[in-house]
Amino acid sequence: MMKYLQKLGKSLMLPVACLPVAGILMGIGYWIDPNIMITGDANVVATFLVKAGGALIDNMAILFAIGVGVGMSDDKDGTSGLAALVSWLMITKLLSTGTVAALTGAEANMAFGKIENQFIGILAGIIGATCYNKFKNTKLPDFLSFFSGKRCVAIVTATVSLIAVLILFFVWPILYTGLVAIGKAIISTGAVGAGIYAFLNRLLIPVGLHHALNSVFWFDVAGINDLGNFWAGTGTLGQTGMYMSGFFPVMMFGLPAAALAMYHTAKDNKKKVAFGLLSAAALCSFFTGVTEPLEFAFMFLAPVLYLIHAILTGISAFIVALLPVRAGFNFSAGLVDLVLSLKAPMALNPLWLVPIGLGFSVVYYAVFRFVITKFNLKTPGREDDDVDGDETQVTLANNDYTAVAKTILEGLGGKGNVASIDNCITRLRLEIKDYTLIDEKKIKSSGARGVMRPSKTSIQIIIGTQVQFVADELAKLCK
Repeated sequence: MMKYLQKLGKSLMLPVACLPVAGILMGIGYWIDPNIMITGDANVVATFLVKAGGALIDNMAILFAIGVGVGMSDDKDGTSGLAALVSWLMITKLLSTGTVAALTGAEANMAFGKIENQFIGILAGIIGATCYNKFKNTKLPDFLSFFSGKRCVAIVTATVSLIAVLILFFVWPILYTGLVAIGKAIISTGAVGAGIYAFLNRLLIPVGLHHALNSVFWFDVAGINDLGNFWAGTGTLGQTGMYMSGFFPVMMFGLPAAALAMYHTAKDNKKKVAFGLLSAAALCSFFTGVTEPLEFAFMFLAPVLYLIHAILTGISAFIVALLPVRAGFNFSAGLVDLVLSLKAPMALNPLWLVPIGLGFSVVYYAVFRFVITKFNLKTPGREDDDVDGDETQVTLANNDYTAVAKTILEGLGGKGNVASIDNCITRLRLEIKDYTLIDEKKIKSSGARGVMRPSKTSIQIIIGTQVQFVADELAKLCK
């Protein structure tokens, strides 16, 4: 079950990757005309850019359906994405307020007015992918041979979607009401709720399930829609953005300061290797808000540090929500999104995030350095089994992805031990046959940030944002 949920979390990265361009377009539009949502004579260029970005933000649920449909399929075939779209169209049409009212002869439950949401998009993607995986090789009699194989997937998907509609007709109002109640309960706690959410968000990173939690707060699943409302200017000033703002001080300042503490506490003969790993990850966190390369550098080497990091993230979210300070992002809480959100309609005192972040950088550095030295934690550059010297260390800096993939493959026990290859935004996700053949020391010599084993047949290798190139080379070597 955990493996399935991890695959679902990874597949969500495909549609999420569409959001940065929306943020850039809308951010530039708001910079040109900050009052575009409330003035009747808005700048033409600003309107063009904001509407262009809104085309993606407003249709995130469809992106989720297609993205999950493709991502959850066995071979990433586009037919699965088409099947997911078929499921989405049928479910949302049959459960729309107009159709429900026509079928029942009574006014539709208000829950059906929110049927076009990311949750239903993910469900449609799962239905499409599942039908594709199970029926893509179906052989029919000769007189129906045209519909054999992949052509029958859409037909099966439509049938399964009808069953899903019947179930959702009774379940969705209950589920929606429950989600709204949870959302309202957390909102009612104000800054405390924002802190609890941010804390749980970080705790779920290791298993890749933080995306499910994010969907409740960032998107329109439970009526919160923090991300969508922030950029559309349809939220409540002073409230909208509270589930995003607290991440900026941590991702832009806290984690880079933690990286500096880990570098300063590294062994003298290993500082060079530690600097290469930590500096790249810190810059990635600061500019883009992608934190996994840095978090995985100490997550499993020193779990207590990661727990401290999660707690500090919750504290950051609590403080920022309390002040109040509001900023938003379309991708993650890095410098790029902060600059783009400065003039968004729901932004409130966003520049305060800089001094707050500087304060958190001091706290992160002091706490990390103290805990590492006090308890002799094996953070990067302090491990007893680190590879000594640079001659055996293949780095990603030279873009020699083939060499990196070859080293990783050797550490995996050869291509005969690799059952499947996949990747998310920063990790290789592999299925292996014999876990006893794994040589983690060899894998790390490739320049990988870390290795985790969710089960005896699964292994995840932390590469960073260049993972796609390594995955492609590894796939070639395993053919």
